[in-house]
Amino acid sequence: MARVIHTGDTHLGYRQYHSPERRQDFLDAFEAVVEDAVAADVDAVVHAGDLYHDRRPGLRDILGTIDALRPLREADIPFLAIVGNHEGTRDAQWLDLFETLGLAERLDETGRRVGDTAFYGLDYVPESKRDALDYEFAEPDAEHTALVSHGLFTPFAHADWDLDEVLGEANVDFDAVLLGDNHAADTAQVGDTWVTYCGSTERASASERDPRGYNVVEFDGGDVAISRKAIDTREFVFVDVDLGPEDGTEYVRERLRERDLEDAVVVVTVEGDGETVTPADVERFGEEQGALLTRVNDRREVETDEEVEVSFADPDEAVRERVREMGLSEAGLDVDDTVRDLDVADSNVRERVKRRVEDALDEEPTDGDVGPEPDETAETDVDADAESEPDEQAQATTMEDFS
Repeated sequence: MARVIHTGDTHLGYRQYHSPERRQDFLDAFEAVVEDAVAADVDAVVHAGDLYHDRRPGLRDILGTIDALRPLREADIPFLAIVGNHEGTRDAQWLDLFETLGLAERLDETGRRVGDTAFYGLDYVPESKRDALDYEFAEPDAEHTALVSHGLFTPFAHADWDLDEVLGEANVDFDAVLLGDNHAADTAQVGDTWVTYCGSTERASASERDPRGYNVVEFDGGDVAISRKAIDTREFVFVDVDLGPEDGTEYVRERLRERDLEDAVVVVTVEGDGETVTPADVERFGEEQGALLTRVNDRREVETDEEVEVSFADPDEAVRERVREMGLSEAGLDVDDTVRDLDVADSNVRERVKRRVEDALDEEPTDGDVGPEPDETAETDVDADAESEPDEQAQATTMEDFS
């Protein structure tokens, strides 16, 4: 028998909405998972990637991770993990550092036995590199087997990785596949294999409305049981406002007065008709009502009867000429084409750009790692309102600092 906590997408170091409190919230959520693991005396904690939000986390985030992992070591509970797309680099990984400190173990094709279950790891692999994978794993010496990986796999939403192909080509028959990358928790069965996403431990996007948590996976007597455990995270208050023809900012304020906003992240979504709503006024009012912070998303289309004149005959050609003058790389030109291609649906632009950048990072040499991944609107990534902070860059740390 083996009973493990399956977690992932902890995104430590993410200063969401430029808020230091939100940065601490992500660490608090990870610490809550560790506390539950020790209290429940599980056999292992399995992390399915994206431990960090940034490839170059700040020193305080690294030290916070070390402090968070120590209770597991003291309780003799192994922390088994793989590398996700947010934290991946070409050579040494932060996970390798924690392994040298005796705080973690990196899963790979050799397998790691816990009780009667062998756990294997498959790090995130860019789409352009997947055809070269052979899915060869060491023969298991355990009754059960589980694969831990990171990516958007079928049969789930936003998939670009064929799990049927992985399971068909693998030389090991897996009883379960424990996944990270999709921030929405979900479970399905592919043939005889149970497949599950644990979801993120904190809300990295305003689209993530469901409670956050992790999975408890139990392997016992030929069966696999997957259950869900919620964790107490920062409260998000979602206020959806459908404005009537004469409604405006004051109506939004009235809706906010109806809710308990104390210490919460408040996300206001405005739709319908009505007057212009000034986001700054609403955000200020939310904070006056006790909210940690307030963000406004006005989804109404702005319509005008006035004609708009352009100062040059062909704006597209003007943009193309300026891009040519910039001397962008092939990857940069591909990104530019994707962004301006009207045949690409808006909902697909960010995902396509993200994947192209990831492929470029693996294909082209560089002098150093890059920052956070491009943002997503779906639950597979982070909030589009977020931007990297100047103080984050000042604190950026490399693996060489610990050598």
